[in-house]
Amino acid sequence: MIRHLVLFKLNEGVERDDARVVKGVEAFRALEGTIPGIRFWELGWNVSDRPIAYDFAINSAFDDAEALRRYVEHPDHQAGVSLWREFATWVIADYDF
Repeated sequence: MIRHLVLFKLNEGVERDDARVVKGVEAFRALEGTIPGIRFWELGWNVSDRPIAYDFAINSAFDDAEALRRYVEHPDHQAGVSLWREFATWVIADYDF
């Protein structure tokens, strides 16, 4: 299986209650159960006050690289990505487990 981790950092001056952020979170929350191949789906806001911490995380799992590719290319995923591009940056880690 492949773990797909995404950590988001809100842009300077953007807060969690910003309407764009709320819409972005809702878009990713709605992906669970709608895109075939997602085996595990978890997301949430950071609770740490450490300055190096990111703001929001998605932790997901897929059977294999092909399932992850289909997810990444899926129109619903791409729609969520386009929302987040407006107000955040992110890093990704994909690894076998």
